[in-house]
Amino acid sequence: MSTPYPFTAIVGQDDLRLGLLLNAVSPAVGGVLVRGEKGTAKSTAVRALAALMPEVSVVPGCRFSCDPASPDPACPDGPHAEAAGVSRAARTVELPVGASEDRLVGALDIERALSEGVKAFEPGLLADAHRGILYVDEVNLLHDHLVDLLLDAAAMGASYVEREGVSVRHAARFLLVGTMNPEEGELRPQLLDRFGLTVEVAASRDTDERVEVVRRRLAYDDDPEGFAARWAEEETALRERIAAARALLPRVVLGDGVLRQIAATCAAFEVDGMRADIVMARTATALAAWAGREEVTADDVRQAALLALPHRRRRNPFDAPGLDEDKLDQTLDEAAGDEGQGDDDDDPDPGPDGGGDGGGGGGVPPQADGDRTPPQGSEGDDTPSQAPDSAPDAPGRSAGAEQQPVAAAEPFRTKMLSVPGLGEGAAGRRSRARTAHGRTTGAVRPQGALTKLHLSATVQAAAPHQRARGRSGRGLVVRRDDLRQATREGREGNLVLFVVDASGSMAARQRMSAVKGAVLSLLLDAYQRRDKVGLVTFRGKEAEVALPPTSSVDAAAARLESLPTGGRTPLAAGLLKAHDVLRVERLRDPSRRPLLVVVTDGRATGGPEPVALAGRAARLHQAEGTASVVVDCESGYVRLGLAGELARELGGTAVTLDELRADSIAGLVKDVTAAGRAA
Repeated sequence: MSTPYPFTAIVGQDDLRLGLLLNAVSPAVGGVLVRGEKGTAKSTAVRALAALMPEVSVVPGCRFSCDPASPDPACPDGPHAEAAGVSRAARTVELPVGASEDRLVGALDIERALSEGVKAFEPGLLADAHRGILYVDEVNLLHDHLVDLLLDAAAMGASYVEREGVSVRHAARFLLVGTMNPEEGELRPQLLDRFGLTVEVAASRDTDERVEVVRRRLAYDDDPEGFAARWAEEETALRERIAAARALLPRVVLGDGVLRQIAATCAAFEVDGMRADIVMARTATALAAWAGREEVTADDVRQAALLALPHRRRRNPFDAPGLDEDKLDQTLDEAAGDEGQGDDDDDPDPGPDGGGDGGGGGGVPPQADGDRTPPQGSEGDDTPSQAPDSAPDAPGRSAGAEQQPVAAAEPFRTKMLSVPGLGEGAAGRRSRARTAHGRTTGAVRPQGALTKLHLSATVQAAAPHQRARGRSGRGLVVRRDDLRQATREGREGNLVLFVVDASGSMAARQRMSAVKGAVLSLLLDAYQRRDKVGLVTFRGKEAEVALPPTSSVDAAAARLESLPTGGRTPLAAGLLKAHDVLRVERLRDPSRRPLLVVVTDGRATGGPEPVALAGRAARLHQAEGTASVVVDCESGYVRLGLAGELARELGGTAVTLDELRADSIAGLVKDVTAAGRAA
């Protein structure tokens, strides 16, 4: 077994370390989600935490790590006779992004259940993680149904496995840690809310600190055991401090004054539901225990808010997580004044390790060398600032002159655009697909392990052979060849590639604002339906890939917001660039079907025969069966209908900006290719 990197040797990353330590002190806090760029010691810190966790006493031979002092009465390996427990180190179990549902929750042997009535259960990762740490790297890339199962188990402290009326339950209490890079896509707000705390991490910009990071890492790689030995004393001290805080935790008093501050803070920041209040109360209590105090202070509440509220402030995927600290201080002062708690600020112990100065969102765990680095939190919103709308529209303005970006109009709910046929892509919410979850549509012989039994088909397959198999009792004689796997139909996520006309013909400010608002609305729809998105723009003499296909729709929104306009209309170049992007993506992910959304008025200028070239480029997409829709941005009393002609060349359909709205009376759900062929 390899020697883990010591937790106390991690340089900086104060919020990350504090979030992990608070959950080690009080697992009831609800876990921590670590958001940050790649290469910021997220995984290193999580794996290092396991060495600090207290050992656990387990029932010998129990696959579910039951506590001998209070064994689980529903344990599948039980009931357990009274016996001395065996101590072992707390486990860190890692959940791979590509894990199946059975690997996560466990699997039942359906064949034995039907023929013998035996609940033969193979435990999953949730059972392995019981009373330890469950670590999910890239949690934002995990399938939604797996995240739901994971968070349900974390909330209830138990895992339930149901298979055709046969059920197994076992305890599953663990410290949940998820890490993610926001550039690869966000978690849904409902899932964000299920994590107790969130911390933002970023690489230090301080030269000396970066040098120390490299120095320590190289020393560890050269001699892991020797490096760990040099930090053994600090590791022991931190392990003892965690144990002492755990012992103190039940005696910590959460007074009415600080409880009112917690409630006032959650109300002031308009967080949904009551989970934030409960998490803040548990976090503030853990902070007090970590500092060695038996009473929660206002500074504990402030730190708890900075850890528990930022990710609960998101209202849509384009909102950056964060908290207005001036507003937080004002709210805490007002709540303290209402209850006469203002003297809490004079408390001689402002927080653990002097971390109550309000920076970044957490106190500072002990460092062996005494260094204290500034907390590394969110770097702020990376969305480019909007250019001031200062230049009025000029009818005589040259179409070739570049104009500054304009803000998008207010987004709206769009009609659902889907890809026809039945796909087999990643789980999502757009187009029909064969999926592991959804309505049952038939049955087939299983190719591998049976996961979704089709009971009636299995019985029908076994019934004709009962006499030949010598059936004598009431039980059904079932063999492997009789088992049938249920086929199910659900929804998949697609690759939605936007091709946006940014030429001079689209440059009127009011018009371009409406176009950006429409694309932003489609991006919101793509986020909700779990699609990948890409952005191609064309203007002047060429087209460019403004954003390669990604799961991060907020990155697409940022590129859209800063999009300049002006120049000629190289429509053919835009379609050809989109063709190249889709060709590469088919090689990378052949199961994910594309949906091409062209946002244009249909005009084509520049070069010889621009209209004919655009038509030939469009027919390339039609020949490959790419589902497409043209959002017609033409306005005014005189309409040329060029966007509709382009849609016919693509083999898709055209919708106007007004028809794109879900509340429009122009039609219902559009199947883009079928509608195009009907036209």
